[in-house]
Amino acid sequence: MTKTTPIFTALLVAGAPLPLLAQDNVPSSSPVSSSNEITVAVGVGLTPSYEGSDDYSVTPGILVRGKVAGMPFFSRGTNLHLDVVPNHDEGGWDIGFGPIISARFNRTGRIKDARVKALGKLDTAIELGAWAGIAKAGVITSAYDNLSFRVSVLADVAGAHKSMIITPAIEYMTPLSQTTLVGLSLSADYVGKGYGRTYYDIDAAGSTASSLAVYNGAGDSSGFSKMSINLAAGKSLSGDIRKGWALFAIGGYGRILGDYARSPIVKTAGSRDQWLGALGVAYTF
Repeated sequence: MTKTTPIFTALLVAGAPLPLLAQDNVPSSSPVSSSNEITVAVGVGLTPSYEGSDDYSVTPGILVRGKVAGMPFFSRGTNLHLDVVPNHDEGGWDIGFGPIISARFNRTGRIKDARVKALGKLDTAIELGAWAGIAKAGVITSAYDNLSFRVSVLADVAGAHKSMIITPAIEYMTPLSQTTLVGLSLSADYVGKGYGRTYYDIDAAGSTASSLAVYNGAGDSSGFSKMSINLAAGKSLSGDIRKGWALFAIGGYGRILGDYARSPIVKTAGSRDQWLGALGVAYTF
């Protein structure tokens, strides 16, 4: 949303929504308001090598935010969002809506577990969809904190998992000073049958190749596959979080749920507990 455009989210973590670390279109007296048009962030993240893995990989990343013809855009992990709804509300309310394009690299490479690797690499999923949400500034700690709720819907258009992902999320961000912000987010992924079948089920041929047991429980029905909680913080190096250089840190925990957690890909070869962390630097101008 325009009031909660991110400095940085996760590094190449598909579908990992995180708290937003900068605001736009807020009163100029706010310690986090800004008329700047773009933020670029670079850093490294430690993430599971695949969804459900207990092995971790270091991943570099670059993310951006800005405006095109007055419409904000922002990237989250491997998702790119565009907000097409103009907002001029003086009461702190912000309605957001727009398209999303995403690339999902789950099990396309960097697989460390030999058993899961023997199941074979999967195709990259190209997903298209939309998001909608509402945010309110000035709700708890000050006139400049922000509470938002949003839902995104993505569908695979490249035939990788031939399914959809619905992600509701609630996020809270507050400035601690003119130089420091912190944020917290809660989210969950609701996935279709094709998603569970592609990323969690194991057929007879896969079982023979990997020594993992045959499993078809994840593709039987749609359901919530994962929940996540993430904490982020940003610290300005220029004395003003609205511009110049800033450092950021992100930590998160996710948990694979239900039939997805019972898959041998998770239960035997991986873990339902999913951790992530990221450190980096951002520049706003």
